Amino acid sequence: MPCLNEADTLATCIGKARAALASAGIDGEIVVADNGSNDGSQEIARAAGARVVDVAAKGYGSALMGGIADARGRYVLMGDADDSYDFGEIPKFLPPLRAGYDLVQGCRLPSGGGRVLPGAMPLLHRWWGNPMFSFLARTMFRAPIHDVYCGMRAFTKTHVAKLDLRCTGMEYATEMILKSSLGGARIAEVPITLHPDGRKAHAPHLKTFRDGWRTLRFFLLSSPRWLFLAPALGLLAAGAVGFALALAGRHVLGANLDAHTLLVSSLAILLGFNTLSFALAARVFAAAEGILPEDPRLERLARSVRLEHGLIAGALLCLAGVALIVVIVDEWRRGGFGDLAYARTMRWVIPGTLLVALGFQTVLSSFLLSLLRMRRR
Repeated sequence: MPCLNEADTLATCIGKARAALASAGIDGEIVVADNGSNDGSQEIARAAGARVVDVAAKGYGSALMGGIADARGRYVLMGDADDSYDFGEIPKFLPPLRAGYDLVQGCRLPSGGGRVLPGAMPLLHRWWGNPMFSFLARTMFRAPIHDVYCGMRAFTKTHVAKLDLRCTGMEYATEMILKSSLGGARIAEVPITLHPDGRKAHAPHLKTFRDGWRTLRFFLLSSPRWLFLAPALGLLAAGAVGFALALAGRHVLGANLDAHTLLVSSLAILLGFNTLSFALAARVFAAAEGILPEDPRLERLARSVRLEHGLIAGALLCLAGVALIVVIVDEWRRGGFGDLAYARTMRWVIPGTLLVALGFQTVLSSFLLSLLRMRRR
């Protein structure tokens, strides 16, 4: 149980947990990971029969890291000490663990069979925040859960140790789910009941908009595919279509696509290409640092496409672009460096400029990706 000034409810939570362990015949211990309480929570926990682990580093995630690392059991169940979770439901989590699951997530929402008692969860959290983030977890990370924010869950200690969790705040619980799913862990979900917060001395530690933004930010940082790759492909596709139509001087829906469309389409292609480079760099870096698991497809690509291939491709693009520009410069010279036919010459200059920019970016990106793939000793 992570704890920060939970004197109102801590003894009740410990009592419920002790009763559940005893009635189910479970050989276990109750660990309170205290994060600097000044309301006597430590003494209350010891008097109730729990073992207190003092965690100096601040944050919900830090407290859980310290408590889990110090736990002596094969299986670990975590749950908040605010009496919103009924520790009498502990036995529900054991069968899936004994069946070989790595992580057993509690679910408070009806979509996963759970139940939220009146007044137990703010309406914004229940009907928007939690369902929305749970949907994103299923869509972006294929996590088989319906309640991503549920803080009551059980797991094997060895599994969590392998995840190399790093978030020290409220995102810790989300990080556990996302990394478990990305790593191919076996995840089960059991329905539980959420009760109203029993604390009176202070408000909940969770802050709706601050922690909501931090969760969304973490989702995006954990998924280069959605943060970079999806926008990159969209920009490249839109730019390529617009570029092709404008280069051919097509009329679309009554509009004459000319040099201006060509210029804007080139911008979309450049932005898309740069974003694609970010996607590859972010994925390589995340895998090298252990933030995300290795991507087999990216590994195969890296083995077949080396730095030299990127340099050659970049050089060819630059040369092709320079050649197009030289054609117009030569025409300008032959005309005494006077006025040029704007609509026609821009159909050479814009593609030439685009090719040079893409070639230069290819060279730089190739060096960056090779640098990121260099392993640390």
